[in-house]
Amino acid sequence: MKKHIIYFAILLFTATSLSAQEFIQGTNVINLGVGLGGAYGSYTTSSQSVGLSASFERGIWEVPGPGVVSLGGFLGYKTYSYDYFGGNDKWTYTVIGVRGAYHYNGLNVENLDLYGGAMVSYRIVSYSGSVGSYGSKPGATGFVGARWFFAENFAVFAEGGYGFAFLSAGVSFRF
Repeated sequence: MKKHIIYFAILLFTATSLSAQEFIQGTNVINLGVGLGGAYGSYTTSSQSVGLSASFERGIWEVPGPGVVSLGGFLGYKTYSYDYFGGNDKWTYTVIGVRGAYHYNGLNVENLDLYGGAMVSYRIVSYSGSVGSYGSKPGATGFVGARWFFAENFAVFAEGGYGFAFLSAGVSFRF
């Protein structure tokens, strides 16, 4: 029995030490997320869909602090609709963006990636309704987030910010 406990302890220690390190230079991550709320449009909506997003980021350079700066891309999709007597207006957004983030590594908490950054995007708008016309336009957003790695290449993440979604959560894959 003692022998099994020792083997289990060695296995547990090895699995913990092999698990993911914090975000470093050269790290590549793909995020798949679902977002709630958002700041697009200057109109009152009756309903909105969840925002679906995919993003990629790569650790580009180490900076003092300690931390790493990442750059990457973003693709998102979201709809808003407004129902009123005699009609329905619907806005569909496809968002294409470039993101940059600072990943803070100073806490020395294994498996945790804390970050904050900004995104410059182009919001492609498709509109159907009778209120007027709405055009596509550039946008900018800020965000803060955290990612927790459960395995070497798999994590969950949560981000808060202003823009595409007020709160996003999902899964991340590192390669």
